[in-house]
Amino acid sequence: MQTGSEHMAAPVPNPQFVLRGARSAVHALHFCHGAQGHPLLLSGSLRGLVHVWSLQTRRPLAALDGHGGQCVTWLHTLPQGPQLLSQGRDLQLCVWDLAEGRNAVVDAVHLESVGFCRASVLAEGPQRWMLAVPGRGSDEVQVLELPSKTSVSCLKPEAGARLGMPMCLQLWQAESSPRPLLLAGYEDGSLALWDVSARKVCSRVACHSEPVMALALDPRRARGVSGSAEKVLAVWSLEGQQALQVRGTHELINPGIADLKIRPDSKILATAGWDHRVRVFQWRTMKPLAVLAFHSATVHCVAFNTTGLLAAGSGDQRISVWSLYPPT
Repeated sequence: MQTGSEHMAAPVPNPQFVLRGARSAVHALHFCHGAQGHPLLLSGSLRGLVHVWSLQTRRPLAALDGHGGQCVTWLHTLPQGPQLLSQGRDLQLCVWDLAEGRNAVVDAVHLESVGFCRASVLAEGPQRWMLAVPGRGSDEVQVLELPSKTSVSCLKPEAGARLGMPMCLQLWQAESSPRPLLLAGYEDGSLALWDVSARKVCSRVACHSEPVMALALDPRRARGVSGSAEKVLAVWSLEGQQALQVRGTHELINPGIADLKIRPDSKILATAGWDHRVRVFQWRTMKPLAVLAFHSATVHCVAFNTTGLLAAGSGDQRISVWSLYPPT
């Protein structure tokens, strides 16, 4: 299956609103809830700041400075606290306490690699999480348990595999198995599914001819999608939750995918493009729905919230927030 042309896409509205004030390129986005359940959007910038935006006033509530002016590449909130994880190119993964208006770094994990690979986290219990980050060796992935920082495993491909650096990670727990799994996209364009506990590759498949820049998994359908420096999206499945299989490709007009996300209801896929565009697809069929041509520089990141809002962060220092195809 190869599907193409996005000319079918319908005209789209302007963003619902635009957030200005990041003061440098926006490289990470994450929706969460603040005090009294008020919706927030977190953004990470090239200059190392994490901005906490109110979606009600559309203004920043705080600017968190914990990465020494180095680019913030990944953000994630944990339900306890609430706590925020922020990953920067200063080789630090900071743990912030945001409860009751606090914004203090309460812990940090030193990272071994300064590559482009974003971390991934999996909740194991109310107070325990598993964290996957690039390891010390150029082709390794380190899996830690937080908050103890105990090493769970170091995932290193077999000698001679030549996968290159891990470029994107997704920790995952299948309903049918108590064992955590890790999806990793590599520099050689392949995707590997690891059994974290056994430290072995369950399945590997060649998806791209360029490094895998981003991947997203739909656990409900045991299906996912990846993008790379080339102009093709690869759609793949996890047969029996264990065997990776490429299901099809979707050709884009221009090369380069920086990020992609599947909406929480598994209906919509959004991609962040090097060509300044956000592309929106129906996830089940990969039918193109919209091309959002608002930004004037690379779109580095996209994020969905549970109500269907889509946010996009760009090198033009702006964050666009869209309300498209609201969940029914």
